[in-house]
Amino acid sequence: MTESLEQRVQKALNVIRPQIQADGGDVELVAVEKLTVKVRLMGACAGCPMSAMTLKQGIEVFIKQRVPEIEKVEAVQ
Repeated sequence: MTESLEQRVQKALNVIRPQIQADGGDVELVAVEKLTVKVRLMGACAGCPMSAMTLKQGIEVFIKQRVPEIEKVEAVQ
């Protein structure tokens, strides 16, 4: 049985999550809508001025490597 897009994205997040947690933050999958992943940044990431860079250059790049059909990753509240 093939994994859903959401399951594959969650697996990718589970791989990168320990690195984010090491800096006092966390990331939670909120939804996969069409080919856009919506995540919630938590902990230290929530108010960090570097969170946009973490999201785009870290989380988004990693998810796209693991799940190439994903077009973008957005942070939601």
